[in-house]
Order: sequence, then structure tokens, then C-alpha cells
Amino acid sequence: MKLRSLRIEKQPELMIIPMIDIIFFLLIFFMMSTLYMVEQHTIPINLPQAAAAQKELSKNINITILQNGNIMFDQEEIPFPLLQKRISIQLAKQPENIFVVRADKQAEYGQVVAVLDELKMSGAHRVAVATDRKGR
Repeated sequence: MKLRSLRIEKQPELMIIPMIDIIFFLLIFFMMSTLYMVEQHTIPINLPQAAAAQKELSKNINITILQNGNIMFDQEEIPFPLLQKRISIQLAKQPENIFVVRADKQAEYGQVVAVLDELKMSGAHRVAVATDRKGR
């Protein structure tokens, strides 16, 4: 007597739909986690607050004035005498660049005015000052 014929032979089924759901959840998780990593590459400074602050929408060139008076052009620290030359090089590449001045609120006012003056003498027409929104 054959015992195999008495048993119902049932092949295991592979459910693919739950696996697809898990793969999509993992994809969304990694996409969202990489979006939050992008903002960690900025220089930490305390910006002053303004009621009319807006978020950045396009690629800008950041000029950061640190609390101790050092100047950062994007992510590179440069001496003040080379600032005008770097601005001119950027304007030669793309004349419609937007320069964003990010100054720590403890930085000297004269240093901020000097950076704005260098931007004007270099021919930069699109200049913005970064602030934080009030109420944060």
C-alpha cells in the first residue's frame, strides 16, 4: 500500500505580493532617510530671525561669516582678500548665480557689510541674506 497516495500532496505557494510590499516599504524608508542626511552638510551657525524669511528653492552659493569673523565660501574657508576674486570666478561661470550671505548673529556688523560690499564691487546682482523664521 502506498502511503503517499493517501496524503494530499500540496505544493507550498510562494506569496509574492507581501514581498513586493516589503520591498516598496524599504525603498521608501531609504529614500526618506537620505533626504534628511542632505542638511547635515551645512556649517552650524546661529542665524538671526526675521518674520519674512523664505526657504531656499534653487542652488545658491553660500558665503558664511562665522562668529569669529572667518569667511566660508560654500564649504571652503578663504581669507577676506580672496573673496572678490572667488565671486568674480563664479560670476564668470554663471552670471545669474544667487549669493546667500549667512552670518552668525554674533558676527561683527562691519564684517557683514564688508562682505556685501565685496559682492557689489564684484558685480553680483542677486544677493540674499539668510535668516531663521521667527517663532522657532
